Amino acid sequence: MRNEINTPLTSINANASKQRASATSTLLWIVQIMLALLFLFAGIMKLVTPIEVLLAQMAVPLPGLFVRFIGVVEVAGALGLIFPALLHVKAFLTPLAACGLALEMIGATAITVIGMGVAPALMPLIVGLLAVSIAYGRRQSFRTV
Repeated sequence: MRNEINTPLTSINANASKQRASATSTLLWIVQIMLALLFLFAGIMKLVTPIEVLLAQMAVPLPGLFVRFIGVVEVAGALGLIFPALLHVKAFLTPLAACGLALEMIGATAITVIGMGVAPALMPLIVGLLAVSIAYGRRQSFRTV
């Protein structure tokens, strides 16, 4: 067994670790808020825009009810990114919401590649990777359950 001695070096390492954790948390919150706003806007637009207009804008035709379902998923995911972590109530739902949105972005990337090509598919791919980073960064919520 090793005796730990509290030295100035240990104190400096602890402070650096706390600062890194604080910076990481701040960055995660910024990404979470930006993604939540993006998904909230996209989801609400899918819910309030007439189906005929939505279908006319799509490169690959999807059933109208499926597009509405995607809108519900996006709104629920946006709320799940913010409220559980913010309120510290069932915080494990935040990484789950991020995982769900990342899965949705896999589908969005595939549909975009099929309908429009590779270059336009970079946007949903990047959004999906950001969602994965939120799920990874907030994974400690699973350990507290």
